[in-house]
Amino acid sequence: MESGNELSSSLSFATSSYVSNGCSSSPQEPGPSLDHLSNLCGSLEKLLLNPEYDYSDAEIVVEGISVGINRCILAARSQFFHKKFKEKNENSLKDEKPKYLLKDLVPFASIGYEVFMVFLNYLYTGKIKPAPLEVSSCVDNACAHDACRPAINCAVELMYASSTFQIKELVMAVEGYLVHFVDKATPEDVIPILLAAFHCKSNQLLEHCIHRVARSDLINATLEKELPHEVLTGIIARRLKSRQGTEPDSIEVDSLSEKRIRRILKALDSDDIELLQLLLGESNITLNEACALHYAATYCNSKVVNEVLELGLGADVNLQNSRGYNVLHVAARRKEPSIIMRLLAKGASVLDTTRDGHTALSICRRSTRPKDYNEPTEQGKKTNKDRICIDVLEREMIRNPMIGIMSSSSMALADELLMRLLLFENRVALARMIFPQEAKLAMEIAHADSTSEFTGLSTTNGLCRNLRGVDLNELPSEQVKRLKERLIALQKTVETGRRFFPNCSEVLDRLMEDDALDSLMLESGTSEEQRSKKMRYTELKDEVMKAFNKDKAEMRLAAFSTSSSSSSSPKNSASHKIRKK
Repeated sequence: MESGNELSSSLSFATSSYVSNGCSSSPQEPGPSLDHLSNLCGSLEKLLLNPEYDYSDAEIVVEGISVGINRCILAARSQFFHKKFKEKNENSLKDEKPKYLLKDLVPFASIGYEVFMVFLNYLYTGKIKPAPLEVSSCVDNACAHDACRPAINCAVELMYASSTFQIKELVMAVEGYLVHFVDKATPEDVIPILLAAFHCKSNQLLEHCIHRVARSDLINATLEKELPHEVLTGIIARRLKSRQGTEPDSIEVDSLSEKRIRRILKALDSDDIELLQLLLGESNITLNEACALHYAATYCNSKVVNEVLELGLGADVNLQNSRGYNVLHVAARRKEPSIIMRLLAKGASVLDTTRDGHTALSICRRSTRPKDYNEPTEQGKKTNKDRICIDVLEREMIRNPMIGIMSSSSMALADELLMRLLLFENRVALARMIFPQEAKLAMEIAHADSTSEFTGLSTTNGLCRNLRGVDLNELPSEQVKRLKERLIALQKTVETGRRFFPNCSEVLDRLMEDDALDSLMLESGTSEEQRSKKMRYTELKDEVMKAFNKDKAEMRLAAFSTSSSSSSSPKNSASHKIRKK
């Protein structure tokens, strides 16, 4: 957590105003020095971190991991544990250490291992240790991690732990941190904070969340799915009050169109496509007007989403809702691979951005923890959905020649655009060097010869020389246009080569991954080095020519097959007519 060090300094056993379980020490009374208390904290931390000091007398199981605890410390720090340890433990066998399941101790929330260790460390040392970045940050390199979903979830988990286990001073510290998130996060990401405040009875934080959500443009259908009824009615009442300027005696009756939309969405909730079709037929509300596909991609299973797409009623996969999100954006937040892939197959644009400049890929990255993204795949087990979703969206971005130009203008995307231009330039240059006539033909078909070559950052051209330090959205329009045209032309050149010369293209793909290729292109070095380079160049050319001959043989075979089938078709047609008679 970003402010962990600041919180550590303000909340520790070394603080003279420290309060625990209703007992406080007077600031006038002499106490131990800060050094002594710091040493004590470090000594107690050994009980958690150093296996040589494992004198635990009980275990708490978190995400399948057994964490050794010292009941005397936990009971002294928390009235919850003091009472819990007096009860009979049903999870332990005879003559074993008492064992407790964290999911039973905190039944209404899921707390991860890393966050629980932060909490446990606080109980032992009185200091808040920052949570590991693998769970408190996202995999978007352009994110400051000050309001992304993993950072929020990490703080929310710590809130549930500190509230459930009745550590009041920690609750107060985490509340302040969550207030910071409420002011910066998207309205969707305020929802988990609101729920934590509601369950933990944190009234000030709850009020702050309600105020933010009530003023947001989240639709009531979303709030109905996410929030408890008493919170929902309060938010709707505030919205009506701000709209009407008067205190409503009761919730305003929905308009006819709102009622019809509500029934359409309820049909999706019940997975009843026949009812959905009936409701659409009875009213003048369309799927797009109800944003039914957005709703299905957020809350329904992939089968329902597919059925809605196949209805043939004009559902627009690139339609933006009132918040500026298209269907792929909301699917990226949910991270269900089958839905994302289906939307892409139906023409969803991976380059469309939200009002704040985020693509579906950046949304997906900002909601994914490094721990989940980097989780190793084990044979026989399900592949991590987070990684699959990001990989699918990344592949679609790479396939699209407009990558980086229509999306966010962050430095990471600027670098990505530069790398892609250089990649295509180098690949086409390699093809031109090894079989120039064929490469020239492919470039002419793609009109690549009509665009100016992009030579990278080393050029004296002002655009290339200064591109890394300039926001892409601030480039002159003619420069942006030139980049677009060149990138599209290069990709078409490569696609043409793959179509007519697949075996050659496969060889070139391997050569592009060869780290020794750069040194091979240089006309420098000793006579022996140059001789070695020429030998390697000859080997490469022979390899490509073999692939090229294979391509020509396959084309001749394909042409012969086509010719044979064409010449035989009249006879087959005639014989068919004779049999028909």
